[in-house]
This record gives sequence, structure tokens and C-alpha cells, in this order.
Amino acid sequence: MRRGRRPKWMINIGKERIDILFKLADNEFSRFPERSHRYVKLARNISTKYNIPMPPEWKRRFCKNCYKFLKPSINCKVRLSKGKVHFKCMECGKVIRVPYEKEKNQKRRKKIESYLIKKRADE
Repeated sequence: MRRGRRPKWMINIGKERIDILFKLADNEFSRFPERSHRYVKLARNISTKYNIPMPPEWKRRFCKNCYKFLKPSINCKVRLSKGKVHFKCMECGKVIRVPYEKEKNQKRRKKIESYLIKKRADE
């Protein structure tokens, strides 16, 4: 195969397969957790082979250390602390910290806007 970037059709197929694998992993986790871990590994292999970034909705659903599928409250703890979301993998003990400042700022902006609209209505 030639060097460089893959064709667009190949990348689209890769993205579809990654999405399918993660959906299967989510559905199968309650009955067959090892199978869902395998699906995550397959999705990661596709991602690296075709040089596709992991979709944002699935990026935080697996451990970056042991590559296991994370299901909150079953094999992963989720905590909020100082503007960050902490995901703790119960398989390997790794803590993944993700900032959520953008969400906090959006919430604050909506609160201010609703206050200003209410103030204008009162005047």
C-alpha cells in the first residue's frame, strides 16, 4: 500500500467499524465483560491502523492504561473534583483526569443570560 493518508472511503469505513464495536461493547458488558474488552482492543487497532482519532463520545469509555471498557459504577468510579472529572479504573487502578471547564463556563453563561433576561423583563 502507498505511504501517506488513506482514502476517504477507507477512513469512513474505519469510523463506522469503531462505532459499531463500541456499541457492541456497551451492550455486551453486562453478560460478557471480556468480550467487550476485546471489542475495545479491536476498535483501538482499527484506529491506529487507519490513523483515525477515537470519536469523542467513546474516548472516555476505555482505560488508557489497560485498554478495558469502562462502565461507570461497575468497573469504574467517576468523581468530580476541582473542575475535573476523575475516572478510576477498577481493573488497573489508573486515574484518568479530564477537565470540564468548558461545561462549567457554558452553565455559568446560561445562568447570567437568564438573569439578564429576567432583569430586562422587570424593567
